[in-house]
Amino acid sequence: MEYGNRNADIMLIGEGPGADEDTQGEPFVGRAGQLMNKAFIGLGIKREEVYIANIVKCRPPQNRNPENDEAVACMDYLRSQVMLVKPKIIVLLGSVALKNILGNEYGITASRGKWIEKNGIIYIPTWHPAALLRDETKKIDFWKDLKEAIRRLEEIKKEVN
Repeated sequence: MEYGNRNADIMLIGEGPGADEDTQGEPFVGRAGQLMNKAFIGLGIKREEVYIANIVKCRPPQNRNPENDEAVACMDYLRSQVMLVKPKIIVLLGSVALKNILGNEYGITASRGKWIEKNGIIYIPTWHPAALLRDETKKIDFWKDLKEAIRRLEEIKKEVN
């Protein structure tokens, strides 16, 4: 399950589809996705300009976090998405995305908002939009992290030109 521009400079990776996403076949269309869209609008980002993917492509039972074997089963597909899009920056949305992409030694609280480079790709982990629904104080961090991703992208583009 993915959405967006295959030539996007920014890719966002979440954990997996929820009920709304499963029904509509598009990531981040439920309440958490609507909140993320509001952040995009506030930052001047069009949803169509980014590429949004998930660790797992199917909704886990009872909307639980994906288990390790489920995530592993989908990783080749996700790697193919990254190779196809070739984003300059990947925003990791939440702990599940962070741990599955960068490893279990990373925790979302300690890593959030920090740039991490691995295998020639730069990442910025941030809160999953669903976490913002449970704790509104995280909205500010989420906003700052997306704003930082935009700032870094502009910096990268200047270096290329």
